[in-house]
Amino acid sequence: MNKDSQYLAIIDLGSNSVRLKIDQIKLDGSYQTERYEKRYVRLSSNMGPEKILQPEPIKRTLKALTEFRQICNQYKHLKILAVATAAVRQAKNQTEFLQEVKKKTGFVIHVISGEQEAYLDYIGVSRTLALKDGVILDTGGASMEIILVKDGQAEEVVSIPLGSVLISQRYDLGDRISAPDLFNAIVKVDQVLSKELWLNRIRHGEIVALGGCNRALAKVYRWQQAVNSSRVAPVHGLTMTPDEAYGIMQQLLSSSKSERAKIRGVNKERADVIIGGLLPLMSIIRQQQIQQIQFSNSGLREGLLFRYLEHETSLENLFTL
Repeated sequence: MNKDSQYLAIIDLGSNSVRLKIDQIKLDGSYQTERYEKRYVRLSSNMGPEKILQPEPIKRTLKALTEFRQICNQYKHLKILAVATAAVRQAKNQTEFLQEVKKKTGFVIHVISGEQEAYLDYIGVSRTLALKDGVILDTGGASMEIILVKDGQAEEVVSIPLGSVLISQRYDLGDRISAPDLFNAIVKVDQVLSKELWLNRIRHGEIVALGGCNRALAKVYRWQQAVNSSRVAPVHGLTMTPDEAYGIMQQLLSSSKSERAKIRGVNKERADVIIGGLLPLMSIIRQQQIQQIQFSNSGLREGLLFRYLEHETSLENLFTL
């Protein structure tokens, strides 16, 4: 680590996890990732219809952010850009929580809107994958962001306050799945997505999926397709057919939480929310008769990085999307 280099730290406080990504910014405008950390904090857990962040998730989050502060303190010439998404965006005790974060860690966290989050996803995907026409779906813990791409441009950007943690907890999809619970969850997701009539414009097209649960689907698939453990396909740019996705979904549905956690590609911290987290993807595939699914490792954090590189002199420009 070159202590005299310029570094950008991006903190992404999501509903299920909090992540830290530190990039070295080079003189020619290129970048290199120096460090990446992730902690599962499940901040949106048990918020309920009151939308109140609960004490235990707050405690876990503060612990993770304190660890991130210790890491950031190891770097000189470091700029920190910290954002929060759906859980904090929806929380009625947002102000108190952010004040506590600043007091305990020194981090000033910007709460971005759902539309800003969706647009940053588009930036992160479009700069790293070829997508002329299709839809981008980012399924998080407490929301999903959907972007319609036509001729390479974002024509629609929406954020829906429904995600993997909320769906899984509301419909009891954490362990063994009952048919009535699964049916009720599918109906709810279908109803929500069917209101987005513009989705019909990508019928028979391509979807790019990101977010922890969608990437877990890709990780399961790549291990199933791997010739050996030293030849595993990267998630970024990986493609699969709907039938292949349905096959893995059936495997997950027939498993308990502990059995899902043993499936290679499924992190144990995600085993109780992956079913709910995959329902939006499965719904769009089914409703729009999608022909191909592609997966992206680039999204919000990379979108922030690219925006920073383009508007390095003014951080405020990052939030004027």
